[in-house]
Amino acid sequence: MKEPAEPGLEDIVKVIRQCLAEGLTIDIEAVGSLRTDEKGQIRFRPAGGKRVFLAYTIEDAAFVETLFQALEDAGFHPWMDRRKLLPGQNWPKAIERAISKADFFVPCFSQHALSRPSRFHAELRYALERAAEWPLEYPFVIPVRLEDCPLPRQITAQLQYIDLFPEPAAGLRKLLSTIRAMSPSAS
Repeated sequence: MKEPAEPGLEDIVKVIRQCLAEGLTIDIEAVGSLRTDEKGQIRFRPAGGKRVFLAYTIEDAAFVETLFQALEDAGFHPWMDRRKLLPGQNWPKAIERAISKADFFVPCFSQHALSRPSRFHAELRYALERAAEWPLEYPFVIPVRLEDCPLPRQITAQLQYIDLFPEPAAGLRKLLSTIRAMSPSAS
């Protein structure tokens, strides 16, 4: 039986083009990212901005997509599974790695996020464990509320949160200024 040939440069370029055509962003760790702009042109953004992991439930994906875009437009490197995972990628490992590499973890709370078991809760627990590695005054976890909903006691007992309602623009400004103001001591 003949073994399959290893992928060559042409194969890699084909996969990259396909992913970009589907609207995905291709991240090359410590180098930068490739994405297609609104005119269909491939753009490269060098690495260097703060990495922001966005945790959410599927019902809130549309709102989080706009948050992703606002963070990216502000020069940060947001991470959202729908935008960053590639076909065939081991998504649980990729998510854990992205949280581990993030400078900030932004859990997006809503009634949907709080009403049922989901990966959102697993991601939040992992991020809270990781937050223990950071200096106490560093806000690794920055909770945001997408709507009026009660936050878990473990969050409100230790962390200040940001409301992205009823004035999303004001909440977004607060989030962006918080991220800009903080400089991670280790990445």
